[in-house]
Amino acid sequence: MRKQATTSTDELDTVPDTSSPAYASGHPITRAFDAFASAVTRWAGSPVAFAFAVTSVVVWALTGPFFHYSENWQLVINTGTTIITFVMVFLIQQSQNKDSVALHLKLNELIASHRAASDKLIGIEDASEDELRRLAAAYLRMANEESAPHNPEKLAS
Repeated sequence: MRKQATTSTDELDTVPDTSSPAYASGHPITRAFDAFASAVTRWAGSPVAFAFAVTSVVVWALTGPFFHYSENWQLVINTGTTIITFVMVFLIQQSQNKDSVALHLKLNELIASHRAASDKLIGIEDASEDELRRLAAAYLRMANEESAPHNPEKLAS
């Protein structure tokens, strides 16, 4: 018999609390960071951002002769790309965390809504890597056992 879903997320161990970076909580700084990270990651994946990056590199390369390809000239591109990469890692990770939680919640809803589906895997994203490997091996064995009678190689021997 399937358990009835509760309306309180406090009882679900698999849903991060609202102070998690994956959620925009009631705190204004968290909401602002979430909105900022979402806007930046959308823009960073746009053709405009790509064109801006390519233009920056072309301008930098064209200024090489003017600066005699000096160490400072090289330092400009190295420092700029390092800073942008460093900041973007955190912004993209925040958006990825949020997307991951949303995806897991959607999958949990699909599993919970299908009568024949087992709900034992809801929340599996919190399992350790060893637990996931053992579970994957168990499913592989189950799939092999279920397909064994239909295996043409075994039927031929």
